[in-house]
Amino acid sequence: MNKQSKNLIGCARRVNRREFISTCTACTACLAAKPLVRTGSAQTTPAGNKTKIHIIYSLHAVKQPGPDWPNVGFDFGPVMERINSELARYCPGFEFVSSMAKGPEEAKKILEQDKSAAIDGYLVYQLNCWNKVIQTIATSDKPVLYADFQFAGSGGFLVYTAGFLRKNADQIGFVASSRMEDLVAAVKCFEITKKGGTNADFVKATRQARIQRTPKVGDLICQADNLKTISPKECVRRMKESRILAVRDQKSGPAQPIMGIPMEGVSFAEVNDAWKAADKDEAKAIAERWVNSASAVIDVTRATLDNSAAMYLGMKATLKKHAANAITINCLGGFYGGHIHAYPCLGFHELNNEGLIGACECDIHSTATMVAFSALTQGRPGYISDPVIDTAKRQIIYAHCVASNKVFGPNGPSNPFAIMTHSEDRQGASVRSIMPVGYMTTSLKISPQRKQIIFHQAQAVANDPDDRACRTKLCAEPVGDIEKLFSMWDQWGWHRVTFFGDFKEPVYALADTIGWEVVEEA
Repeated sequence: MNKQSKNLIGCARRVNRREFISTCTACTACLAAKPLVRTGSAQTTPAGNKTKIHIIYSLHAVKQPGPDWPNVGFDFGPVMERINSELARYCPGFEFVSSMAKGPEEAKKILEQDKSAAIDGYLVYQLNCWNKVIQTIATSDKPVLYADFQFAGSGGFLVYTAGFLRKNADQIGFVASSRMEDLVAAVKCFEITKKGGTNADFVKATRQARIQRTPKVGDLICQADNLKTISPKECVRRMKESRILAVRDQKSGPAQPIMGIPMEGVSFAEVNDAWKAADKDEAKAIAERWVNSASAVIDVTRATLDNSAAMYLGMKATLKKHAANAITINCLGGFYGGHIHAYPCLGFHELNNEGLIGACECDIHSTATMVAFSALTQGRPGYISDPVIDTAKRQIIYAHCVASNKVFGPNGPSNPFAIMTHSEDRQGASVRSIMPVGYMTTSLKISPQRKQIIFHQAQAVANDPDDRACRTKLCAEPVGDIEKLFSMWDQWGWHRVTFFGDFKEPVYALADTIGWEVVEEA
């Protein structure tokens, strides 16, 4: 199949997660320390010889009570039951018990209870992003397998895994795959320690299993891209002429420049006042244009769209007032705290399409990254994302609820987009951008403290429509070593900023000009 014939939303070798979940049976309300029912084949190994593994699910609750990945109201019961039953089915020489833990205290209780339980190892499954369970389980003297439930626990999984890799933790193996067979292969590595091997032997075996089951590098010959960059000196000049407005709380005033880019704090109240003052007729006209341009509007009311358009006009008025070209807002904190009354997602989308900068979560380092490299490429928009790594497809998936649909710049072609609710809380209005495939992308983030730019590249190959987590999910095949790509998240955080285009030479040239270092993470 040639690249031109690839479906924009087709994801090669994709596991259908809705089908995965829908085929599960209902989970019991409490799984704590409950032995699994095993199939007849599981009884072929005498009970005393079985490898006993404790599965610990790291999550808030069986039914998610609030906004977080994957989304409010998500029912983890069928997911846990499916994992339990599949492991029992495919690992007949094992005995499994399972529990749930929200954080360190519950994890400590599990370890205490297990002192007399003859547990041979632990499987910690990260179902929500930031619950700190793996850290406590890692203090045991048993081998630990750490697994990501993708588009749900991926942030914590990547950050915590990178931390373990940096410490050379010799008892923690990990699996980051959408394919059940890969989890089974990793679980079977526990047999090594059961038979007298060391924890380090177990970790080595899980790594070998992961590498062997990761597809080989595909065809990374990309479609032609008429990228035109300016000189590093001109880029530095334009960065100094830019200005970032950081809307974090109710404080206003000057702030420290980032990468030579002037920055200013602006209060929620000022942005909210600008939203209130926005011309209602103009906002309705913009909302109408969005409706007519979108491929679909799903579960978003017209009143919400009008409100989002007013927020866009308010942000643009604030930018003009401060002679700025970039704004980043603590969006969820502002909205949930009642400080702003409309989500800025569609407004950010519109600003980025125009060659301005609208950035999520008041992430000033990602915003500065967007400013710098949009300037370097004469207007190409950056896409902040929360990445997910899937070894089953040898992909990194860039996920967020804000994205441009003009990835080659304001004068470039538009790609399809849908308007949907913000995924984690099912409120407001956000964007699913169906980005073009077959092109090289460059993902970056700056660290002013270290004077470094982290960098990796990947070929865009698909867009994943999974309902879990953020709406836009650009799937890409990394250039380089996907194993190395697991190693930097603890020092650089979860966000990356992705641009369409091969920026490698311009990035190094800019770094040389300003005396910074480029860190290649793949």
